[in-house]
Amino acid sequence: MEEKIVLCGANAYDKKYYFNQKFDKIPDSIKDELHIICVLFTEEVGGIITFAFDEEGTLVIETNASDEDFYYDEISSGLLVREIRRKKQELFESLSLYYKVVILGEDLSSLLEE
Repeated sequence: MEEKIVLCGANAYDKKYYFNQKFDKIPDSIKDELHIICVLFTEEVGGIITFAFDEEGTLVIETNASDEDFYYDEISSGLLVREIRRKKQELFESLSLYYKVVILGEDLSSLLEE
């Protein structure tokens, strides 16, 4: 089973946003941007959205919903996630690089050569 480290997430049911303090050194402007993305997603589609890093350091976006949530639309959710990935690709690549260097301790110069 692959272990993931959650960066942040929002829950439409509890009306809450979570940011992992392990990533507290990320600039406030990026934290704010992630907060906005998560909250707008849950306001528009509902359910729960999380941004997490997989074992290789790739940022993944996961969504799910309660079985009783009849208003949650999986198609809209998928389309919105795809749009977020496209519009925020540079941000997500930078966050993955940050994770690989700061958290995993990989060499920056070797990562930039890839």
